[in-house]
Parts: sequence; C-alpha cells; structure tokens
Amino acid sequence: MQPLVNAMTVDVEDYFQVSAFETHIPRDRWERLPCRVERNVDRILALFEAQQVSATFFVLGWIAERYPQMVRRMSETGHEVASHGYEHVRVVNQTPDAFRQDIRRTKALLEDITGRAVRGYRAASYSIGRDNLWALDELQAAGHDYSSSIYPIHHDLYGMPEAPRFAFRHPGEGGILEVPVTTVMMGRRKFPCGGGGYFRLLPYSVSRWAVRRVNERDREAAVFYFHPWEIDPAQPRQTGVGLKTRVRHYLNLSRTEARLTRLLQDFSWDRMDRIFLQPPVESASTAAAETGKAG
Repeated sequence: MQPLVNAMTVDVEDYFQVSAFETHIPRDRWERLPCRVERNVDRILALFEAQQVSATFFVLGWIAERYPQMVRRMSETGHEVASHGYEHVRVVNQTPDAFRQDIRRTKALLEDITGRAVRGYRAASYSIGRDNLWALDELQAAGHDYSSSIYPIHHDLYGMPEAPRFAFRHPGEGGILEVPVTTVMMGRRKFPCGGGGYFRLLPYSVSRWAVRRVNERDREAAVFYFHPWEIDPAQPRQTGVGLKTRVRHYLNLSRTEARLTRLLQDFSWDRMDRIFLQPPVESASTAAAETGKAG
C-alpha cells in the first residue's frame, strides 16, 4: 500500500490566549503581556522548510492584526492560512450573531493580508458540538469550504463523541466539510491521537503507533495539530492555576520540538485544503447520514 499523506496544522495563538487561562488572564491584559508567537512561528517555519513540509496555519485575527508580516510569510512560503476566529472565544460562549461577525471579520482580515481566499476554519478549543451545529451553517454562509472544529471524543472541555471520526459534510451533500481531529479506535472506544497535549504527555511511540494505525487500518489521512507555545519552554509561567492545568500546559514543552521533527520524518504531511478538498471526500454522504442519526 502507498503511504497516505496526513494533514499538519498549527493553531496560531500565544501562551496567554489558551482557554485554560481565560479565567486567569483577562483579555484586557493581553496588550500588556510579552508576545512570543512570532519567534515561535519563525522556528516552526524553519522546521517545516528543513523537512520540506507544507502545513495549514489556523490564525487568530488578533494575532494577524499585530503580526501581518508573519502571516504573509506563512502564505508566501507555501502554507495555507486559515481562520481560528478573532479572539479565541469558544463558540459555546457566542450567540449566532456574535459568531457570524467574528468569523466574517477574521476571514476578511486574513484575506486582506495574504491576498488569498481563506477556505478553512477551526473553532477555539474545538467548541463546535451537538448543541451548536448551527455554527457550521454560518461558516458555509460566510464562504468557508471546510471546518476542523469537532473533536469526536469525551473531554471535560470539549468533544462530540458521537460524531464521525473522519471527514463528513454537514448537513449532507452540498454542506460544509467538517474534518475532525484524528482519533484511533481501541476496542469500541475512540482515543485522541491528533496532537495537542496528548502528544506532549504521552511517549512519542504512542503517537507514532496511532497515526500509523489510522493510515494502515482505516486508510484515512490523520489530522495533527499543535500550538507555537508548545515549542517554547521559556514562556512566562502563570501562577494561581490548578495542578491539572499546569500539567496540561507545561509538561514536556522542552521535548516537543524534537518530537515534532521525528513526526515530520516518520510520515508524509501536507496542507488541509490539498488533502481534503481535492479530490472530494468519497464517504461524505455516508458520514453525514451517520451524524444525522447521532444528532
């Protein structure tokens, strides 16, 4: 069997913008905190260039406004620039009208900076699920071709475990394409294997096994993600946060870049749009029907 090409993605936000810190770092403090995102993104771009990998960068509008040259570098070096919303507000905390304004503002901003159409979107903290699937309709109406905003797992902060594991169209043929972050089946349960904290917390061999299993057993492309702050062990440490949050955010930051290098070498990677929009997803109608039953 020919090896599959997987999707490498980066959620471009700084260390103080993560959802786990939102009760500790108010948004009105963001302007006064030292930003580290540009130096970290430059390291990521250099890493991708060295490994000859193209990726998709889901960029916050707040970041793009302040670092437009960084966003242009992403686009001009062959990567896809997609939307991560404007200010990392979880969709569960937005009204349809607020969400509509957020996604349209961010899409227009990124397109103005890059001169290219923004086709993809990823919600802050995978915050689209069974109770707000209307957001996918809003994304399609705004001109997005795909979303990667549903994580089909159980999690204390997000997740829609009944959702399909692989790309599907909502609400059916002609609907927007939703491309969930990858999970692996162990018995009858889904387990996350698409990056983030799981990639840092567990040994690298676990991630390598899971991605290979998805490629070889499911014959599907994996979707992997990480954040620029995850390769930055020198970032300012936040005080007053709980043990679980500290472990999730800080554990193994010093090992992430080396692990990413191994991951890039062990598998083939490309942009989301090239993998999932060309050619069309064959199983879309089947998966959409499955989602309809689950919803």
